[in-house]
Order: sequence, then C-alpha cells, then structure tokens
Amino acid sequence: VRLHSHDVRYGSGSGQQSVTGVSAADDGNSYWRVRGRTAAVCQRGTPVRCGQAIRLTHLGTGRNLHSHRFASPLSGNQEVSAFGEAGEGDYLDDWTVVCSGTYWVRDDEVRFQHTSTDVFLSVTGEQYGRPIHGQKEVHGMATSSQNNYWKVMEGIFMQPSEAFKAEQYHAEL
Repeated sequence: VRLHSHDVRYGSGSGQQSVTGVSAADDGNSYWRVRGRTAAVCQRGTPVRCGQAIRLTHLGTGRNLHSHRFASPLSGNQEVSAFGEAGEGDYLDDWTVVCSGTYWVRDDEVRFQHTSTDVFLSVTGEQYGRPIHGQKEVHGMATSSQNNYWKVMEGIFMQPSEAFKAEQYHAEL
C-alpha cells in the first residue's frame, strides 16, 4: 500500500486533508518529499539517520504528514492527516525514522513514529466508501506491528554528500 493524499478533507475529526493508502503504482498523489523537522535544516543529499526527526511533505498539495489526538474515522485509532501550507505547518508534523543501523537505507523497511504522540504510522484493512472508495485508512497505532512498516518504492534519490562519503570510508589514524 502506498502512502497517498489529495485535497479531500475528512468529514469528521479534524476536518483536515485525508491521508490514505492505495495500491495503484502509477498514482501521482502518492509522492512525498523528505524534509527536516520543524525549524531544522536538512541539506539535500544528506543521509537520514535512524532516530532522526523528519517531515514528509505531500508533493501535490504542499501539506505535511500530520497527526494529533483526534480519532481516525474507521478504526478509532489516532487520525493521520495532511496539514499546513507550502510545507509550513507545526510541531505535529514531525516524525522519527525508526530503522536498524545508522542510516535510513533506500531499500530497507522503516517505521515512522510521531514525535509528539508516539504512535506509529500504520495502515490496516479498513477501507473507505465514497468519495474515496477502496482507499485504506492510514492512522497512528500505539504499538509497533507488521502494519507499520514502510518502504520507498520510487522517486528521486540524491547521492550522499562528500562529507557523508568521507565519514563512511575514511578512518582517522
């Protein structure tokens, strides 16, 4: 399932832009930009460390992946929405990358844990009806499980910076 959003708002809860899961591989509304967290600088090409807080900004609408203590519409877990304008939002847009090793590796599965409420970004089997028929509910779950692993499928990969390459391959005497 791909993390998806478009300018359709929830009819309950926060009323913010919905975030769902879709299976279509050719959907342009399933692209997200990895950015630095609130007020943090994240240079393009710099590897993301496991345990680092990031933001995911939806390319189509410019809103950030967001969560807060509203109940999700179908499962009653914690609502996940898209919030802000042009990549600007608030501290509830920050997610910690949970992975093994030192860095988030392109082909590895990762988890995203909400920095303010500690829930994991998850998708289970609940599906919406109209107007987003067949899309799966994305929500925050309090516990880690098989439902909250994510993997990058396609996109633009930036080569690591020279400083990172030196860190990986140069050892002090």
